[in-house]
Amino acid sequence: MTPEPPEAFNIADHFLGDRLTGGDGGRVALRLDDRTVTYDEVDRLANRTGNALRAGGVRQEERVLVALPDGPAYVAALFGILKIGAVVVMVNPELPVDNLAAIMAYSRAPVAVVDPTVAETFKVAARTAGRPLHLLVVDGDAPAGDDHLATVATHRDDPAIWLFSGGTTGSPKAVVQSHRSFANTTRLYARDTLGYTADDITMSVPKLFFGYATGSNLLFPFSVGGSAALFTGRPTPEVLFAKIAQHRPTILINVPKLIKEMVDHPDAASQDMSSLRFVTSAGEALPPALYDRWMSTFGVELLDGLGTAEMWHVFLSNRPGDVKPGSLGRPVEGFEVRVRDADGNDVADGDVGRLWVRGHSRAIGYWQDMPKTMEAFRGEWFAAGDLVRRDADGYFFYVGRGDDAVKVGGKWLLPAEVEGCLLGHALVREASVVGAPDRDGLTKPVAFVVVDPAAGEGVAGELLEHTLATLEPYKRPRQVVVVEALPRTHLGKVNRGALREQAMAALR
Repeated sequence: MTPEPPEAFNIADHFLGDRLTGGDGGRVALRLDDRTVTYDEVDRLANRTGNALRAGGVRQEERVLVALPDGPAYVAALFGILKIGAVVVMVNPELPVDNLAAIMAYSRAPVAVVDPTVAETFKVAARTAGRPLHLLVVDGDAPAGDDHLATVATHRDDPAIWLFSGGTTGSPKAVVQSHRSFANTTRLYARDTLGYTADDITMSVPKLFFGYATGSNLLFPFSVGGSAALFTGRPTPEVLFAKIAQHRPTILINVPKLIKEMVDHPDAASQDMSSLRFVTSAGEALPPALYDRWMSTFGVELLDGLGTAEMWHVFLSNRPGDVKPGSLGRPVEGFEVRVRDADGNDVADGDVGRLWVRGHSRAIGYWQDMPKTMEAFRGEWFAAGDLVRRDADGYFFYVGRGDDAVKVGGKWLLPAEVEGCLLGHALVREASVVGAPDRDGLTKPVAFVVVDPAAGEGVAGELLEHTLATLEPYKRPRQVVVVEALPRTHLGKVNRGALREQAMAALR
């Protein structure tokens, strides 16, 4: 049985304070382009930020927006907010004004900690939202001030961090997560399953505002006295190769989009990836063909897995030395995962059903949405919107989102299968398939692809022929639309809602 943290429990102490009391204050916590930052220094920066927020009137349990690039200021803000007992609301700093205004109104946060480059945008968003918002503009690592601050003794079930759900359609929902959840998954997944150690150096493709990276590239290494390599800017293959050469990370936190871009790079075969113990993938399905290409190019173990904001992080994972290509792996010890039908009954191995999971990382619920909370949170269980199947050996396979499934001619089509087929073509960089009504009101699949610049004008027809040769006829896209880039959500996932609108236009 999973041990309970004490009732008085704050993850600022668990992930940062315990490093200092345990004698690790002088160890490197953060690795930047031009310097390193120790745990002692992170603590002092967090104390200065927490004191500045408290001086600005932030009270325990109030929400604080964080919109900063990856770096010491971000880490200081996160721990500073937690230390005063407030709640972290992580925001993509590149969101447009309307999205920011909606989050401000939704969260009722009185303060936002922001970088100078986005301060004006936040002022405009606050006016748009019609809410007073104090900006703590951090030009450097932390505000000037007192670097001593005692941590508030929050309850283990108090809200700690808001995570916005990573759905591919509609407005994101805020998932309210407790202090308990972050400690639980860190122990079960990071330490017991993946074996994070004090010698590990992590590096992440997703930025820290994404819960996958908050864990894998900050809380996980901090829990054992390891270090995180942080950098700003877009993580292109060229940037990643350079950062890997500079920092020599042992764990790379990745996503399928960049995995494909890395293996597609003309200099991929010449890169020295020998420092890496393993690479993780999450966020979107990892096609088996892409896994094979990664392994043949780099030879570094690639571990796909699945997690949700509602359970905070990964609870299904392949393991070092135990990978079944194309699968999400097996349940992380301490979590129970089932495949169930619409009535909540378990289905047989091999059948597709809705993913249900339980464990001590379950969220409190969705903010201001009791109907969706009651539908998704069933007692101890979280009933996800993901469709999966389990094989006879206990490995789980991702099938798709329930709300992404398309019924074509009375048969269900799962976009992931068609996308995997398209990605198997040498000219395809990215692919996404959605269903939309044609002029007769019948739902048809439409594929959107990003292709190699060298592809000719007839590439769309070539890809249609490719799908016909591989898939059942009803699964082939009725159109293949070549685009320069796929639209993405605030978390970087493909925005299927926006693609459906484009697909409707293409079919009419």
